[in-house]
Amino acid sequence: MVLQFVKETIFLFMTVLGILGNISVSVNYMFSWWGGPEKKPIHLILIHLAFTNIIILLTKGLQKTIAAFGLRNFLDDTGCKIIVYLQRVARGLSICTSSLLTVVQAIIISPRSSGWRRLRPKSAWHILPFFSFFWILNALISMNLIHSIKSTGVNMSQLKNSNHYCYFTLESQQIKWIALPLMVLRDAVFQGAMGGASGYMAFLLHKHHQHVLYLQNSKLLYRTPPELRAAQSVLLLMLCFVFFYWTDCAFSLFLSLSLGDSFMMINTQEFLTIAYAVFSPLVLIHRDGLIPECWHAK
Repeated sequence: MVLQFVKETIFLFMTVLGILGNISVSVNYMFSWWGGPEKKPIHLILIHLAFTNIIILLTKGLQKTIAAFGLRNFLDDTGCKIIVYLQRVARGLSICTSSLLTVVQAIIISPRSSGWRRLRPKSAWHILPFFSFFWILNALISMNLIHSIKSTGVNMSQLKNSNHYCYFTLESQQIKWIALPLMVLRDAVFQGAMGGASGYMAFLLHKHHQHVLYLQNSKLLYRTPPELRAAQSVLLLMLCFVFFYWTDCAFSLFLSLSLGDSFMMINTQEFLTIAYAVFSPLVLIHRDGLIPECWHAK
C-alpha cells in the first residue's frame, strides 16, 4: 500500500513537472514567434510538440491522480473514450512531430550546395499542412479505441485489461489486424525518417567539429552558428526519444510474454510512457536557456 502511494505520488510529481516544463517551452517559443522578426519553422514545430506532450501528460496523469488520492471515479464510458483516445492520438502525434522536427532541422543545416537545401520551408506557415495531416492520420488510426474502451464504474464483470478507471474490452480481430499494422507502419516510417535525418545531422556536426578544430589550430576565431546549436539540441532530443521509446517497447514486450506480473516492471513501464513528455522540455530548457530568456523578455 505504501509503495503504491509512493509510486502514484512520484507519477503525479512527474506529470506536474512535465506540464510546467512544456508550458514554459511553448510560452517561450510563442514569444519568439510573435515578437521576432523572422517566423522560424522550428519554433512552430516545438510549440506543437510541447502541446502534444501536455495532452499526453494530462490524459495519462488524470487517471493516475484520481487513483493516487482515492478520488471517486467520475469518468463514464464517454469520458474514458475521450481520455484514452486523446492519449493514443497524442502518442502518435509525438512520434510524427519529433520526426518532422528532425527532418526540418537537418534540411536547415544542410550545405547550400546540397539538394536537400531546396526543400527548406520558405515560410513557417508551410509547416501547418503537416500538422493537419498528422492529426487526421493519428485520429483515423486510433478509431478502433472508441469501441473498446469502457469505464470500470459501468460493468466490472467485463474487466479484461484495467488501467485504473478505464479498461479495454475484447475487440474484433478484423479491426485489430487493421489498426495494428497501420500503427507499426506509422512508427516505422516516421522513425526511419527520424533516424536518417539524425544520422545526417550527426555527420554534418562532426564535419563542423573538425572545421572548428582546424580553425583553433590556426588560431582563428569562429562562432558556432545558431542553426548548428539548435541542431545539437534537436539531436539530443531525438536521442532521448529513441531511448525512451525503445525501452518502453522492450518493457511492454517483456510484460506481454511474461507469465507473472512484476510490480517493478509494470511501474517502470508506466513511467516510461510519459518519460519523453517530461524530459524533452527539460532538455530544451537546459540546452537553450529558455527560463532566463523568458525573464529577459518580460
